[in-house]
Amino acid sequence: MRINRRFRTVIAAITSLILLFLLFSLSDAPAYAMHISEGILPAWWAILWFAVSMPFLFLGLRQLRIRGLHNTQLKPMIGLIGAAVFIISCMPIPVPTAGSCSHPCGTGIAAIFIGPLLTVVVTSVALVLQALFLAHGGLTTLGANVTSMGIAGAFVGYGTFILVRRLSGRWWIAAFLAGLLSDWATYSVTSFELATALHGSAPFGKFFLTVLVAFMPTQVPLGILEGFLCVGAYRFILTRKPELLKTFSDNIA
Repeated sequence: MRINRRFRTVIAAITSLILLFLLFSLSDAPAYAMHISEGILPAWWAILWFAVSMPFLFLGLRQLRIRGLHNTQLKPMIGLIGAAVFIISCMPIPVPTAGSCSHPCGTGIAAIFIGPLLTVVVTSVALVLQALFLAHGGLTTLGANVTSMGIAGAFVGYGTFILVRRLSGRWWIAAFLAGLLSDWATYSVTSFELATALHGSAPFGKFFLTVLVAFMPTQVPLGILEGFLCVGAYRFILTRKPELLKTFSDNIA
């Protein structure tokens, strides 16, 4: 009961922060579109990335229903993680040469706590809200953004954490690399999506490297920062409520 009250309190606080963020976003300050902006991708590429992302979203919703039947604390935790992903990914740093923005993602942290498929679900919700209310990303490019941030970021972060934990046994190394590589994976896939759709008559490899290099000045330090953020979040749960790690991540801790 005490845990449930704490969850409700934390969720209420984060919801208030989100509402304040949305309120300030309605001001006349210029908005920098982040993720892949609306209209950047040709229609056929936008449809393709929707087709890629939809099975993962379907499986994530199915897992949410099944796991929710056996764990009453799962949905409040997912709400908390979803709010964290929304806020973390709302810190844009414009990269004009890439037609997008750099920003931390939070999907590595989310995948460690709730698994990669549920991370796809919360990322999709965050991206829809950002597209509708903050002019960040877009609805036509939603499939591409879910694929890069939700799918690539989540599965790379989750897989890295599992692999490094089993090889080294040190949770802090696993958490750091999960945050770091999930962030870099997101932007590698974003660069791939932009290159495949926009390279035109230019060689694909050259265009891909050009976009990738354009992200590097901001994304390399942001990835390192996200690695430390992931370590801090994992350590906080590990020292305060270690039982939650097993409860919400299918015993991967």
